[in-house]
Amino acid sequence: MKITITFILSFLLFKASFAQRGEVIVIKDPLIDSLIAKRSEVYKAPGEVKIGKPIVSSYGYRVQVFYGSDRREVFNQQARFKSLYPKFNTYLIYKEPNYYIRVGDFRTRLEAQRLMNEIRSAFPTLFIFREKINAPQLDTTTTDDQR
Repeated sequence: MKITITFILSFLLFKASFAQRGEVIVIKDPLIDSLIAKRSEVYKAPGEVKIGKPIVSSYGYRVQVFYGSDRREVFNQQARFKSLYPKFNTYLIYKEPNYYIRVGDFRTRLEAQRLMNEIRSAFPTLFIFREKINAPQLDTTTTDDQR
């Protein structure tokens, strides 16, 4: 009887010691590299202060290029858009249970429509939304031709 109990106990301890072994898979977000580059750009020199343009908030239009509930797929689509069209800002919005990627800061619906027509082949499900935007700076410089 003691031998049986000892055998069962040693078998359970042996089994429990191997139950803790596992494999961890780390998936790196593609936006991490861009965030690190941006941070190093901001903190270039210790005595240097970088002053950006003031952000003016107003209502305008943005184009929604993708939506879905899979976070990884949304980040992949955002990185894809940024690689194809780097001059446009992207905004990630989460409204349970979906993520939405909206791009651009357009003052008029016509500007948003132009972007839609340009990117329709790469992103087929596009919508225009009116919402609060970071209004782009107006070009206030005048030339002799404009006077």
